[in-house]
Amino acid sequence: MTIAIIVFLVLIAALGVPLFVVLGAGSLIATYAAGLDPAVLLIEMLRLTSSPNLIAIPLFTLAGVTLARGGAPQRLVQLFNTGFGWMPGGLAIVALMSCAFFTAFSGASGVTILALGGLLYPMLVGENYSKRFSLGLLTSSGSLGLLFPPSLAVLLYGIVAGVSIEQLFTAGLVPGTILLVMLAVYATVTSRRVGIARHPFLFAAFVSAAKDGFWDILLPVGIIAGLLGGYLTVTEAASCSAAYALLLESVIHRRLNTRALYHEIFRETCVLVGSLLIILGIALGLTNLMIDAQLPMKILAILEQDVQSQLQFLLLLNVFLLAIGCVMDIFSATMVIVPLILPLAQRFGVDPVHLGIIFLANLEIGYLTPPVGINLFLASQRFREPMLNLFRASLPFLLIMLIWLALVTYLPYLSLWWK
Repeated sequence: MTIAIIVFLVLIAALGVPLFVVLGAGSLIATYAAGLDPAVLLIEMLRLTSSPNLIAIPLFTLAGVTLARGGAPQRLVQLFNTGFGWMPGGLAIVALMSCAFFTAFSGASGVTILALGGLLYPMLVGENYSKRFSLGLLTSSGSLGLLFPPSLAVLLYGIVAGVSIEQLFTAGLVPGTILLVMLAVYATVTSRRVGIARHPFLFAAFVSAAKDGFWDILLPVGIIAGLLGGYLTVTEAASCSAAYALLLESVIHRRLNTRALYHEIFRETCVLVGSLLIILGIALGLTNLMIDAQLPMKILAILEQDVQSQLQFLLLLNVFLLAIGCVMDIFSATMVIVPLILPLAQRFGVDPVHLGIIFLANLEIGYLTPPVGINLFLASQRFREPMLNLFRASLPFLLIMLIWLALVTYLPYLSLWWK
């Protein structure tokens, strides 16, 4: 009976039924089977609302939506292009940096590919980069900034796992930078191999672009400095980011008026945040039921029969998470899977902050893997290309990311250097 219910829930999810409906149904069935009052699910939602970091999610989302609507992508691409376009592989590096910046603020919600894809793709092809390389670069770049402040994925992991979000942001800086450097090196080698021409550095053009993009660059710099320096909490950083983004786009650049704020910015933010919080509340209730049923302990008992070391556990964890990334988006996986693997990781001596970086790195790769790789879906819609073609184009980048994942997993000091 239990297996039949699980199969049914998976099937209706595959047919497109909203995730919160599937999780809600599973939660209600689980409470009924356990002889519990469904009110226990509401208690878990009440606990969620008391989380001090919860307010950061809508505020950072508001900042990202405001920047996307206000023209920040175009200003940043122009700034990076005039500043780094003279380097070998300069435009490809510009694409990587621009996408990483915007993914950090958009929470890998698809804004990066949709907002920057149409702008960068013709630029890359116009510079004689191959169509395949350009599509692979932009498709894989849609999740690049996932470990950088103020990523919603990091915020959500911290809330679900009960780990310091400031520590998670600090831990993600070095691994995230290493991935950017690895991809930039590949882009440079590719550009030299195919003979991409380099452009001269034009100081006047750089100064003009710097004037337009100066205020945009100040925002991530301020967030990182405030968090790492201990001057701001996550909630304070989120409040400052939202206020700064609104001031920047409505007063300094004057790209948004009152009507746009109410009918576009606030509406889009409310829809994104509302859907996320509904899923989060229901998923936490289901997770609490699984913990009460001692599901993590049962999984641990199975693992202990064959897994005897931390190295074996990490290898098995990566295989498991890569499989999860193929069928679940990062937000759903965070809410459902993290409470299950956290006690297992603690049993094998894995630091919870390091576990967070491993988890997010795996799910970042999951954005490129079918059948539910969200980057593949969005890129297919944006570039009008079949998903199979985009997956093939992304394979070199996927291989680099897998090598990076091994480094992040088995060299914990890359994440815990600050301890």
